[in-house]
Amino acid sequence: DILVDGKLCDCDIVVNCKVGDPIPLEVKLTNWSKHSVGPFALTVTPYQDYQNGVHNYELQDVITFVGSNTFYIDSVKPTKDSVYFGALLFLYTGDFYLNIKFHEDNSSRELPLSWFCLPSVHIRAMESV
Repeated sequence: DILVDGKLCDCDIVVNCKVGDPIPLEVKLTNWSKHSVGPFALTVTPYQDYQNGVHNYELQDVITFVGSNTFYIDSVKPTKDSVYFGALLFLYTGDFYLNIKFHEDNSSRELPLSWFCLPSVHIRAMESV
């Protein structure tokens, strides 16, 4: 599950936030397999989608992370949850998306396939009223 500002994200949800306010990001992973998985890293990369097949990942002057955009996970035990917290800070208005990628350090253990089907996260940063 992915939560942005406390709201569960799925493909039909747009999360609204205010420019200049830190927005909490929570990624909850559940291991439904019969073995522990890990170690691995989870990286969150914001981008803009121009709706013409072009994605802009050069947003370092538009969005910043409070802390790191990469979470390093030692392992997730079978049938257990592991939750990771971060925060985003939007400096300008616009529609943004989050790309979440896994980087496995241990090739002998596969990550659960459901983790590669995380929902698309759409965030709309707006001016404060």
